[in-house]
Amino acid sequence: MSKGKKRKPKKSVEELKKHSNICRGDVLKMTSLAASGHPGGSMSSMEMYQSVYNIANVDPDKPWKEDRDRIVVSHGHTSPGVYATLGRLGFFDIEEAITGFRHVSSRFEGHVTRGIPGVEWTTGNLGQGLSAGVGFALSAKLKGMDYHSFVLMGDAEQAKGQVAEARRTAYKYGLDNLTVLVDFNDAQISGRAHDIMPVNIKDDYLADGWDVLEVNGHDIEKIQGAIKKALENKLQPTAILCYTQIGKGVSFMENDPGYHGKPLDEEQLEKALKELGIENDIEKYRSEREKLPVTPHEKTVLEYAPEISTGEPILYPAAKKVANRNAFGNALKSIGELNRESETPIAVVDCDLKPSTKTAGFADAVPEHFLQFGVAEHNAAAVAGAMSVEKLVTFFTDFGVCGVDETYNQQRLNDINHTNLKLAITHVGTDAGEDGKTHHCLDYVSGISNFFHFKVIVPADPNQTDRAVRYAASRYGNYAIAMGRSKLEPITDENGNPFFDEHYSYEYGKIDELRSCKDAETVIVAMGSTVCEAVQAADEMKKTGEKIGVLNVTSPDALWQKGEHLRELLEGKAILSVEDHNVWTGLGIMLQDALIRNGVMFRKLTRLGIDDYSVSGKKEDLFRIFNIDKDGIIKTLQAQF
Repeated sequence: MSKGKKRKPKKSVEELKKHSNICRGDVLKMTSLAASGHPGGSMSSMEMYQSVYNIANVDPDKPWKEDRDRIVVSHGHTSPGVYATLGRLGFFDIEEAITGFRHVSSRFEGHVTRGIPGVEWTTGNLGQGLSAGVGFALSAKLKGMDYHSFVLMGDAEQAKGQVAEARRTAYKYGLDNLTVLVDFNDAQISGRAHDIMPVNIKDDYLADGWDVLEVNGHDIEKIQGAIKKALENKLQPTAILCYTQIGKGVSFMENDPGYHGKPLDEEQLEKALKELGIENDIEKYRSEREKLPVTPHEKTVLEYAPEISTGEPILYPAAKKVANRNAFGNALKSIGELNRESETPIAVVDCDLKPSTKTAGFADAVPEHFLQFGVAEHNAAAVAGAMSVEKLVTFFTDFGVCGVDETYNQQRLNDINHTNLKLAITHVGTDAGEDGKTHHCLDYVSGISNFFHFKVIVPADPNQTDRAVRYAASRYGNYAIAMGRSKLEPITDENGNPFFDEHYSYEYGKIDELRSCKDAETVIVAMGSTVCEAVQAADEMKKTGEKIGVLNVTSPDALWQKGEHLRELLEGKAILSVEDHNVWTGLGIMLQDALIRNGVMFRKLTRLGIDDYSVSGKKEDLFRIFNIDKDGIIKTLQAQF
């Protein structure tokens, strides 16, 4: 951020003190009414909330203005404190928040939720918020915009490794537009934080290159003074350690970890509100709550329309073998250069794998938008997700086992936050070859398909990969593009010409009929690096008079939506599915589900795929072991069909 912007406090210290007291009452009413929630931490963080929202460039009348400061509450379970603060500032009706807190019909869920005015990121999985804040701060730098990123955190989550990854990233990229405030109340759900897992928070931040300030976390004047220093710091990110007491403001709650996640009963509530000098009008809210319908609340979805040029596709000739990951790298470089100055430029987050994931070309061509995070995948995935909602079409590139399995929780949270992430994963399946079982990602379809809004693309050859990358980049949403390691011959039609030629246009969920199914009694349905094996098997059997249809499925997760097309192609057929994936959770299972769900009658369905962890070896040998090469497919067809 440019340090020229002046941020003037909106309210006086005395006003904020009164405001804090009122908000504490709101917290107690919310949690007691819902009979659940986290009052203790909400009360210890209260002065942090008051101070940050008072100084930050945020406006309740324009909550989504583009130059607003981004405020991330990482300890999202303190949502009552956040809702109380925002409601009393006019971001929404505080009455609605108190009445509906944690009710199914209310948007005021148990953990802060993106889309509520003033809330930038859905959190709750502790240790995620700093990465999101880094993503927002990086985005401001990349876009040359003048906004600051504030992250409010608990002390217990400082034990997470992802927080350390985020700290180092912030220092590496000189994020002087990032300020973290830590609620240092030494309390978490099981007791004292220092007993549960000792963490030297101050020295950790100092060791990673941050400036560290320490204040009384209940002294608003001191907190605002520290924030002012942080805003003036032009050298490094700043951490403000706010020493607090859990349950602050109510004598019997103060310094008692038992109130971390325990609401007050009616007698305790009466006593606490009396101590705060606040009217106990809980019955009014209870009466209103009883009127709420038992229907899910309407979700607020924030997105933008990517304004990019996809450029001209690259056509790879039929005779030349090219790995899908190479085609991805070439397409990425192409669209990166084309959109360098666009409204929504391309950004790439890499984890020390650019020679393998083929992002080196982009790094050389658009170095200012290539971010190298090293071996720190959890942070990288979360940062990339946050960047992607900031009008930066963001690619997170990694091996399958890292981009899916290792960062599963981060990708899940990205999906919950409705990000615009392009997850480009290479070395999927046993096609990772000699790297062996630790690197054979066998759930690159099923793992991602567990998320409700991610879309999976498994291209068949370099030509389809090129088109799929350009397609995903141009559309808002989370797309996972899964690619193997090996070089592949481009798929051809029956005349030997590239099937995915200059006239081909990629469409998510489309089923490609590579060999006609019309007069065939048996059809092979394949995806990814097994498609070329399926085509070769069909062509080989054609020589002996056997007519075998071949379908290419790039998005098994969308098959259930293609009922009529499946009926047209597969009604009454014998079917063989082939995949370099866990055979119990991938293409074959999803195809079977789609056929049954749509009432498509088929004669027989046999599945070929990976049924156990594999061994190290050449891809060709591994495919032979699992019968997913040309010869294995032919052998299965001859034996079972």
